[in-house]
Amino acid sequence: MQITVTPDIFRLAEVFTISRGSRTEAKVLTVRITDGDHAGWGECVPYARYGESLESVADEIASLPEVFTRDELQGLLPAGAARNAVDCALWDMEAKRAGSRVWDLMGLPAPGPMITAYTLSLAEPETMRAQAAKNAHRPLLKIKLGTPDDMARLAAVRAGAPDTPIIVDANEGWTAEIYKDLAPHLIRMGVKLVEQPLPAGADEMLAEIERPLPVCADESCHDRHSLAEIAGKYDFVNIKLDKTGGLTEALALRSMAQVQGYGVMVGCMVGSSLAMAPAVLLAQGAGFTDLDGPLLLAEDRENALRYDEAGVHPPAAALWG
Repeated sequence: MQITVTPDIFRLAEVFTISRGSRTEAKVLTVRITDGDHAGWGECVPYARYGESLESVADEIASLPEVFTRDELQGLLPAGAARNAVDCALWDMEAKRAGSRVWDLMGLPAPGPMITAYTLSLAEPETMRAQAAKNAHRPLLKIKLGTPDDMARLAAVRAGAPDTPIIVDANEGWTAEIYKDLAPHLIRMGVKLVEQPLPAGADEMLAEIERPLPVCADESCHDRHSLAEIAGKYDFVNIKLDKTGGLTEALALRSMAQVQGYGVMVGCMVGSSLAMAPAVLLAQGAGFTDLDGPLLLAEDRENALRYDEAGVHPPAAALWG
């Protein structure tokens, strides 16, 4: 097997801001694996929050032996961006080698389109109101919060999109006190789900309170090993391929989480259609889907995913799988 790793940059349509900072471009690594006759592709987004960089992830991939299977990969690299890109590229290569689609290899029915959230980045209230009004036609909005003065932002978004269902993502930006103050207002304004209101590792309070508004673990849940640590604190888990280390572990995490009574959300980092393509399979039947990365880009890959009123559609074979 030959593995090629290429850094790629995709310009964003607008500045994207969360509680940890802003960006104007998506920096990704594209992985191509070939066995001489067939090639598979994968993409990952190294994330500084988890101690990753383009260089460190490329080094992880370079450390792999010349020959290994997808099952062996799970023990060769830890959960994270590097394993994700390689795992997804192997799935793609297996499908091309078999002359079928990935879901056929899995014994799953053909996937369909999934309604996806559209994310409004963190900004001043009036800007967020205008963005909400511009996107009020969408079936689900996700708003980035995570500051001590988010009440005005929440009210502004609801004013701009009075009837649109909303998910709130605090990206670990609130304290327990702030969340206690905001929670009743989130419920009053019809928020459907709140993601990671407290920092991972400092979220014990969530096990001590009633949660009429479902709380979703994002930074607190990476793979199956995380489930024991979040027990009693969360109602949903946000499964992202770059956290689980690929589709193989993501499918296993989804199954275990559902058995343990968690709702499932399938999310993404900001990447291209190649990064989202495997996640569309994972999102089938999920309670919430947030695979809007390509909608935030000013440019995308060839054979990009199709988005319409039905949601995000499964990938064409020319893109992945």
